[in-house]
Parts: sequence; structure tokens; C-alpha cells
Amino acid sequence: MAAAVVTIAGRTYRMSCADGEEPRLEALAKSVEEKIDAMRAGFGEIGEQRIVVMAAIAIADEAADARDRVASLESETEKLRQELDAARAAADALMARATTELEAATRRLEQVSADLQKPAAPRLEFP
Repeated sequence: MAAAVVTIAGRTYRMSCADGEEPRLEALAKSVEEKIDAMRAGFGEIGEQRIVVMAAIAIADEAADARDRVASLESETEKLRQELDAARAAADALMARATTELEAATRRLEQVSADLQKPAAPRLEFP
């Protein structure tokens, strides 16, 4: 088990994480610190605990928005997959019909060709 040392709201924390996840944990902590700094800039000094809670709620709100967007995109993707499946089925049916029609036309042409190959019947002439 690995560990990363991060600073949030001026306090340093040693946090455990999976091996190789240290850069991600550090980046996430930096993001939290940036959110706190942005809120401090907007609200001034309103108390450390309050600013941390406000930052946590803002981050949770962003995460909820992202989850909602993902759910919406997943739903839209599923709808598009269904439309694609329907279009493929229609194309397959159209191809099957075109193949059947082409085969029928080929048989008719072969029959006409065979009929044209037959010797002509003798012409009878009357005086």
C-alpha cells in the first residue's frame, strides 16, 4: 500500500492509496485546494471549517452534474444504438429483397436468352 502527502486548507495529511495512485491522489487534493482558494477569494475569510464544507458541497454538486450528464449520454447512446440496430435490420431486409428481385430478373433474362437461341420456326408462304 502506497501513501501520498497532500495539503488541503493549509493542513498536511498523509493518505494511503493503491500503489501507483499517488499522482492521482495528489492531483485530486490539489483540485480541492484550488476550490477552497477560489471560494476564499470570493467570500473572504469566513472560517476554515465553513469554507472547507462549502468547497466539499461545490465539488459534490459538480460531481452530481457530471453523473447526470453521464446518465444522459448513456441513455442517448442506448437510443442511438437501438436506432442503428433498426437501420441495420432495415438495410438487411432491403438487401435481401434486392437480391431476390435481382435473382428473379436474372432468371427472366436467361429465359429470354434461351428463347432467342431456339431456331426460328419455318415460315410458310402461300401463293
